[in-house]
Formats: sequence, structure tokens, C-alpha cells
Amino acid sequence: MGAVRFGQGLTQIDTMRCATVNNTTQQTDDAVTLGAGTLDRAAHLRGDAASLWAQNGARVLPLWSHKPFCNDSGGLAFLETDHPTVVDLAQDAIFMGIDDAGAAVFAVDVTRTWTVTQVAELQEGFLDPSQQRVDGLPDCAFLELRAVMTLLSPWEAEVASTARGLLEWHGRHGFCAACGAKSAMTQAGWQRTCSSCSAPHFPRTDPVVIMLVTRGNSVLLGRNENWPEGMYSLLAGFVEPGEPIEAAVRREVFEESGIVVADVTYIASQPWPFPASLMIGCAARATSETITIDPLELQDAMWVTREDVALSMAGMHPTLKPARKGAIAHYLLAKWLADEIE
Repeated sequence: MGAVRFGQGLTQIDTMRCATVNNTTQQTDDAVTLGAGTLDRAAHLRGDAASLWAQNGARVLPLWSHKPFCNDSGGLAFLETDHPTVVDLAQDAIFMGIDDAGAAVFAVDVTRTWTVTQVAELQEGFLDPSQQRVDGLPDCAFLELRAVMTLLSPWEAEVASTARGLLEWHGRHGFCAACGAKSAMTQAGWQRTCSSCSAPHFPRTDPVVIMLVTRGNSVLLGRNENWPEGMYSLLAGFVEPGEPIEAAVRREVFEESGIVVADVTYIASQPWPFPASLMIGCAARATSETITIDPLELQDAMWVTREDVALSMAGMHPTLKPARKGAIAHYLLAKWLADEIE
């Protein structure tokens, strides 16, 4: 029987338990959550996934309804590939890469193959707080990635976000865009191939600009009507075909708020697989001040002083709630407060 493993560590534990460990490599305040870029994806091995699955030490991360399997401390819970709950799922598994010990790491969707016990109601909306547990693995549960992403090590966060993004893509692209016939997973999950015309299809990522727009001592914040009351964040929008990043920043800010910006600078990026975005964090200087919102895009927008942002980020502002911790908006605002972004 295979063992349960968790995190980057290769500690083997009892088959029927998911033990809790101290995660000593959690995200730091100066790192972009989900953006470590340390996963060795070993693309040259994707054509030989079957033999990698059978190797000693190979392990797999189960996901249920796009939620990663986690131990009760919020770290990822992996199963060895010969564990009875996953041993027959090799053909549906996605090869993620290899870990520091040289062992293969996979991810697999168990939504249709595992029976789960619901803990709290499954909820639609801003954040799903429910858990799903499995008989025989009492110390593990499926958890919403956005709820645990700051608890994961950078490597774990990259594995989980990559797995979620790929599974989202497979779930939405079961048919060939060229001829409409069914397609099948190939190249260990990194490609789909049409069963009729043999056209190859590859995972897609949608670029999104997110902007720290400042004017003097203030920053431009907006809110979506679906967000929790009082929550504001940076403006963001999709890059259009044929459009450079700088132009997308200027266009999106003007369309959403009526503000004109200049001096666009790239700061950092963050994969955001909800379902398939790459957040491109930029800073820009506003050259106008009067806000005219597009009600189809924003419920509200306003200039917020540095002092009010600091109170909000500390949880001390009476009405203004901060951007979600772990999101690149939170990262950019923290850098601005620390005078690391002008």
C-alpha cells in the first residue's frame, strides 16, 4: 500500500492518516503568492508519464472540484501513486514535474471518483469556506485554494495553482476548436489532441493588467458589487489582442474610472488560475483627478490616502477593508506603503 505524503518533505506516514507538520517555508511578505517559479516542470519527460507514475517515490495531489487536498495545517497532502484511492487514475493524471529529490509529482481530478463528506455548505460567491473530507484519511480535506494559498510553501502554492489552472482548462476544452470532435488529454496533461483531425490544443493563459495608480499621497481604489462590503482593491482588466501592456493599463484605467495615467512601469506578476489569468502588476502616475466610473465595470472608485490604506491593511480602518492577502493587489499596496514603489 502507498503512503500519504505532504508538502515538499518526503516524510512517510501511516496510510490511513494525513498528519500535520510545521510548514517552515511559508510565503513571506516580500514574495508574490503563487509566483515562486521554482517548480521544475521537466517538460522533456512529459512523453513518458506512465513510467514516471510507476517509479518509487512518485506522488500525486488529488483535487476535488478544483480544490487541492490539504492537511489540517493547510499544507498540501500528497498520496503515493500506488495508494489504492488513486492507483487506477494514472491515465487521467497530469505530470507536474519533479521535486528536489528527483521524484515525479502529479495532480489528478477526483471529483467523479472519490466520495466526499461535506463539512459546512458548499457556497458560491467570493470565497467558498466549505471542506470536503474522505473516509480513511481523517486528517485531510479539500480546501479552497484562495483560502490556504498564503499558508502553503512557495513550491506547494505553485504546484496547487498550476494543477488548478490545468484542470480548469481541461474541463472547458473537451472538444476540438477546429472541427468540433472530441479531444483527448496527451503529453501528460499539457496538451489535448483531436480524435478526428489530430489538431493539437495547448493550455491558455489570459493576461490581465492590475494597476497601482497614484496621485501624490493617494492611490486609486475601486470595488466590484459582488465583493464583501467595504472591500476595495486596485483596478484591473484584460489585455486585448494586439495590445501592449502599457496601452492596456492606460485604456483600462480610463475606461473604468475616467482617470488618465502616464509613466507606466511593470512591477511583478502573479499566476491567478481562477480560472486562467496571469496578473501583470504595474504602477502608473495619474495626470487627472476627477473620477467618472463605468457602472458596468465598477460599483465605486475613490482616491484613498496612504494613511487610510495603512490603517486598512492593519485591519484598523473603520470602513475600508483591504485587498485579499495573497493577491497581487495586496502585494503592490504593501510595496507602495513601504516606499518601494513611487
